[in-house]
Amino acid sequence: MGEPTMRNVASLDAAGIETLIADLGEPGYRARQLTSWLYGRTAPSFDAMTDLPARLRARLADEWTLTLPSATDIRHSSDGTRKYLWQLADGVLVESVGIPSDGRLTVCFSTQAGCVMGCTFCATGRGGFVRNLLPGEIVWQVALVGSDFGHRVTNAVAMGQGEPFNNYEATLGALRLMNLPDGLGIGARHLTVSTCGVVPGIDRFAREQEQFTLAVSLHSAVQETRDGIMPGARRWPLPRLRQALIHYGDSTGRRPTLEFAVIAGRNDSPQEISALIAFARGWMCHINLIPVNPVEGSGAERPDPARVAEIAGLLQAAGIETSVRIERGTDIEAACGQLTQKHRAQDD
Repeated sequence: MGEPTMRNVASLDAAGIETLIADLGEPGYRARQLTSWLYGRTAPSFDAMTDLPARLRARLADEWTLTLPSATDIRHSSDGTRKYLWQLADGVLVESVGIPSDGRLTVCFSTQAGCVMGCTFCATGRGGFVRNLLPGEIVWQVALVGSDFGHRVTNAVAMGQGEPFNNYEATLGALRLMNLPDGLGIGARHLTVSTCGVVPGIDRFAREQEQFTLAVSLHSAVQETRDGIMPGARRWPLPRLRQALIHYGDSTGRRPTLEFAVIAGRNDSPQEISALIAFARGWMCHINLIPVNPVEGSGAERPDPARVAEIAGLLQAAGIETSVRIERGTDIEAACGQLTQKHRAQDD
């Protein structure tokens, strides 16, 4: 018989950590200590967890692996944004972004390496799907960005690589670890999941007890246009998506955000905006207009700022809560749709 297989501690969510501690015959408060060491203090090894008994540290090291992601590249934007390329324990690469603003620090994190959704304006799926991330691999992205900035993370958004609801259990496990006082202590309403419109995930998310926030990539309220932009979301037609979002709002009392990347000549016509108004009217939602970001080979043209402002005015005149996203990190390809699994060589 071979040696027993070591398990990755990053595979455990909060309940898994509690079960592990109980199985080792330790008191319950050790789970809070272990969570704090793993994520609040990003300990590099079990041996570094100095207030755990030596016997427990040795047992953990014998049975579990602990390998923090390593930053193989950090790119700095002129606006203060930083983009990180992380190498995980098995060599897989993922990206995340730290965005400082007015005393806050928001981290855009990935839930998968690569993506299968195939949105045409997005760079992430170009390299194909690699694998789902573990709960701890998701949380460590956020924790390590906070450490690099020397600032507590105030907001975290699952808007990096991947479709969060295609990795539902790990994503929710990560959000709960971020929310725990012994984890990252981020308030639930400051933790956002952004989905391409995976309806079963939205339905399930509506039943969660925590006050996590939902954002949905819409990008068109015309079925044919949306299918062309977001081929991976075709299986959930717009009427079904709208129904799920209305149900989500009714069930949770929370207002979902509809993300709309404005693409010149593609989804900014009067007919497109009329369809968007019809989709968003009569229920509780917020529309966030995002001037599409340059992605090599996508064919998606950035809109004229005046047209984006005009669209915002039309939506607001229709009584729909609307904002225009202020893009950050575009110069280091850290903005919406620009994340990949590699960084190009820099001149600086």
